[in-house]
Amino acid sequence: MAGRIPEDFINEVRNGINIVDVISQYVSLEKRGKDYVGLCPFHQEKTPSFTVSEDKQFFKCFGCGKGGNVFSFMQYKESLSFPEAVAEVAKMANLAMPSSYQSEAKPLSPLKKVHQDACEFFHQVLLTSKAGERALNYAKERELSEDLLEHFQIGYAPNSDHLLLTFLRGKGYDDTVLAKSGLFSQNESGQLFDRFRDRLMFPLADEVGYIVGFSGRRIFNNKELAKYLNSPETEIFNKSKVLFHLKEAKKAVRTEKHLVLYEGYMDVIAAYKAGIKTGIASMGTSLTDDQVYLLKRISRNIIINYDGDEPGQHAIERASHMFETIGGFQVGVVSLPEGLDPDEYVKKYGPERYQDEVKGAITPTDFFLKRLELKYNFSNDREKLAYLDEAIKLIAPLTNPVERDLYVTKLAKKVGVSEDSLKVSLLREGRRLRVAERRKKQYNFEPEEQSKTQVATLHNTNPALVRLLYLFVHSEKVRNYLLGLHFLFPDENYAKLAESWLDFEETHDNATINSFYDFIPDDLKGIIDNMEMMTMPEDFSKEEVDGLLASLKRLDNQRKISNLQMQLQDAQRRQDEDQVLKTLEMIINAKRNNN
Repeated sequence: MAGRIPEDFINEVRNGINIVDVISQYVSLEKRGKDYVGLCPFHQEKTPSFTVSEDKQFFKCFGCGKGGNVFSFMQYKESLSFPEAVAEVAKMANLAMPSSYQSEAKPLSPLKKVHQDACEFFHQVLLTSKAGERALNYAKERELSEDLLEHFQIGYAPNSDHLLLTFLRGKGYDDTVLAKSGLFSQNESGQLFDRFRDRLMFPLADEVGYIVGFSGRRIFNNKELAKYLNSPETEIFNKSKVLFHLKEAKKAVRTEKHLVLYEGYMDVIAAYKAGIKTGIASMGTSLTDDQVYLLKRISRNIIINYDGDEPGQHAIERASHMFETIGGFQVGVVSLPEGLDPDEYVKKYGPERYQDEVKGAITPTDFFLKRLELKYNFSNDREKLAYLDEAIKLIAPLTNPVERDLYVTKLAKKVGVSEDSLKVSLLREGRRLRVAERRKKQYNFEPEEQSKTQVATLHNTNPALVRLLYLFVHSEKVRNYLLGLHFLFPDENYAKLAESWLDFEETHDNATINSFYDFIPDDLKGIIDNMEMMTMPEDFSKEEVDGLLASLKRLDNQRKISNLQMQLQDAQRRQDEDQVLKTLEMIINAKRNNN
């Protein structure tokens, strides 16, 4: 049984780290005023509703409603218990956990655990077994050092129908779990056999870092079989939502300031060897919306470096359009010469020259214009005019006037026409786009999204009640004034919080709202989230407090009047004249008290 974490240590951890630094590892935050905003990591959204207060060390999503302090964030994001969240944040703050506390590791789900054990099996077969020698030689030929094999946990699936099956059964897994894992195929009689055979194995991890699938690279010469074989869709693996090397790339984003998107695993590894630590790749499939939204939470700065051949260039076009459609990105494009992919380029020209290519990434518009040039013969005036028409259509949607002027200047020099003539064409195309946009809005009206949680929060929160609780907690003077009046919060949850605060303050030196937050029931934390994330002045007057009390009294009277009116209707329906008269008298008195 793990010992309790001392409260002093919890406070030390909480005070020893900035919530902005922690959340920035998961969400791309932008400073707005005194707070930071970003896209919520807990639900999919197009416009930021996730706010982090550095002053108060709280976060709140006004879309899905989640909020809290640094420990709450880690609990939500990494599915941790409170002690596990404290331990994780302590690690980030370089604080050793007390010797009295022994972490009870949260058990992995059977499917995640079987993938972890399979990864260790493949890795050991590659590095230490006779069966893995040929694969290890292949890896060395591909310039995969032992350090790279270790960092990416690359392994080898031996050319056998049952070695992995036997290993995992020996570790106690039953066939029900193994059949669901995607690591095995079944014959007509239902017998299991290894899905991956004679392949170099690349483990695929989710955003948190748990292995959820594999991709096996063919090392034999039978080209009738797929070059890469991926895990099938399972309860824990959806290839449209996973990006290779994402967890490690996230750590490097704060240094490199961008993510680099590649087509394949070997490209990510080649870039890693060349000093690019933020490389990621989709699972051998086209980029998906889910993956783009995932990237948007981590970094708005994306560099696309797909293969230099024609399919790779088409894939760049498609990915660029996806980032533009979803919006909010700063996209760069690396288009390598000679049709080379990043792995081939690094081998041919070396790491330093490749790093220069990444640093010199061009804008998507530049990339599209260069691609467009290849379609036309500039010595033919008819084709030249067709090129200019298409080029103007590429430039017109740009919203930055400086950017538009820049491309108009480039275009004029390229084709040998005046900038003024191009600007006239640009204005004409701009008008056409605006008319088309107006028509689209007219016939495809979509109301602005507002989550049910947000609407409910706005309607159910009484500003006077929130303000009084804030003053009760943050001002000893107001607290004593309210206690002297024997004031009780009319809402049961607010009353519980006020009572809990009195107990907490009495038993803790230097009690703070942040430390109090960790010791209240989960169902009450939402009230504190909303209260702390509101713009609330610290100064107050007796007149303000009395006004708040009067407002609550009026609200209470209005509720009483509503209840009495319902009682009156019931008495009238029963034709109970005595009760009708009594209820009318009570309504009159209540209305007098409300004035």
